[in-house]
Amino acid sequence: MKAKIRALTHRKSQQDLGSVLIRLNQIMRGWASYFKHAVAKDRFSALHQFVWWRLIRMLQVRHRWSWKDVRRQFTTPTGRWLPITAAGGTELFDIATVAVTRYRWRGNNIPNPWNSPI
Repeated sequence: MKAKIRALTHRKSQQDLGSVLIRLNQIMRGWASYFKHAVAKDRFSALHQFVWWRLIRMLQVRHRWSWKDVRRQFTTPTGRWLPITAAGGTELFDIATVAVTRYRWRGNNIPNPWNSPI
């Protein structure tokens, strides 16, 4: 997973931010829908943080921003962080907001044709 993200967010990448965000969102949504039945809340948070930092560093190199410029670009006047958004309105998907529901173990109560009496 991280290898795919690293390949998409290479610091010298010339892809526009919109296409990078679309591809990252596709990868993260698929990964989240597969693992949302496991205990993966901490992993989702760590993955979101990893993706956010990769994108920020990519933008810093591309636009020659200092950390001060990044804060100016991605915070409100009150200091709240804004999501990373492309010009077309594509926003970075926050995988940490996916609801994690554990699989409920039901043992022999799962209906199937082999357990039902004939």
